[in-house]
Amino acid sequence: MNTHVRRVLIAFGVVFAVIVLVVGGYTAYLSITYNRIPDGESVDVANNVDGATIAAGKDYTVLTYNIGFGAYTPDYTFFMDEGIMKDGTKTVGKHSVASSKESVQACTDGAIDVIAHANPDFVLLQEIDVDSTRSYGVNQRDAICSAFGDKGAAFATNFHSAFLAYPFLEPHGIVNAGLLSLSGTHVDSAVRRTYPIDEEFPTKFFDLDRCFLVERLPVDNGKELVLVNSHMSAYDEGGIIREAQMELLMGVLQQEYAEGDYVIAGGDWNHALCGTESLYKSMQDTPPWLATFDEGLLPKGFSVVRPTNLPEVATCRGADIAYEPGVNYQVTIDGFIVSDNVKASATNIDTGYAYSDHNPVELTFSLGN
Repeated sequence: MNTHVRRVLIAFGVVFAVIVLVVGGYTAYLSITYNRIPDGESVDVANNVDGATIAAGKDYTVLTYNIGFGAYTPDYTFFMDEGIMKDGTKTVGKHSVASSKESVQACTDGAIDVIAHANPDFVLLQEIDVDSTRSYGVNQRDAICSAFGDKGAAFATNFHSAFLAYPFLEPHGIVNAGLLSLSGTHVDSAVRRTYPIDEEFPTKFFDLDRCFLVERLPVDNGKELVLVNSHMSAYDEGGIIREAQMELLMGVLQQEYAEGDYVIAGGDWNHALCGTESLYKSMQDTPPWLATFDEGLLPKGFSVVRPTNLPEVATCRGADIAYEPGVNYQVTIDGFIVSDNVKASATNIDTGYAYSDHNPVELTFSLGN
């Protein structure tokens, strides 16, 4: 073997060894820092409103809104979103972090304005970042709580991870995000319930700590309103994880209803609600990430509240391509499930996806005596 060949082989061996060390070290780092939050942890309610209880028979409003960590301007696309054009062309988003810190702040402020304009009594928010690489460290929780200082606030971590080095050219980084529930009346308790997730490597690092937040609010007739804020998994091939998540949540709803309380569950279901999987005109087919909500899974006494302005307004756009009305796939995956002792109507709010890839949904409700 001549000297030149020997040097090439040595160089190749060194490069290979470095790659093995880097990959092995990074895998060890992810494994060592990986942890799941235990199920059933109590959540503090900051600025809890004293003395104010819900009055049975009175109308109230609750808004659910996935603000997409402040990244989703109309032209923003997300690297995990895939789509299919009507001609068969496959599409995929590009970005894993927001375009800039200023953009995150502007989207957060815009979402706050949308909520303030609706002026709901209760708010259920998803994808609220606290200190994340993808949102340039903007503390959306503090910004929102400051804007609505007259409401109690409960925050439950829904996604936290060590530094995710993928995609390699634009790493998703460290993520600390969660669900934020705001209440204009007193909250007796708030509990974080852990959803099952895919425990396979490496999927578990990209779908960590999905949960739903259960709040108990006193009603003037001695009962309680159980208000649930939920965000289910989106990227679940085969739907096995979402099925397990749905089974857990439906069991909780059924138990609360059996105890004689009022139940409202809202949030981002990542399932097509009310038969909207093919309701909206677009130049795309149904994307692979979407599941259809099976109303047969609902416990007896529960229903999905159908928005009054279907098919005019959807709640989610495909983020595999930039938003263009009539082109992107759209569907309603955000909304509310209520028990039959709650009188309710819902409306999807059209924001033009100005601040998120989701539109909010407002529920007007009253509790029976």
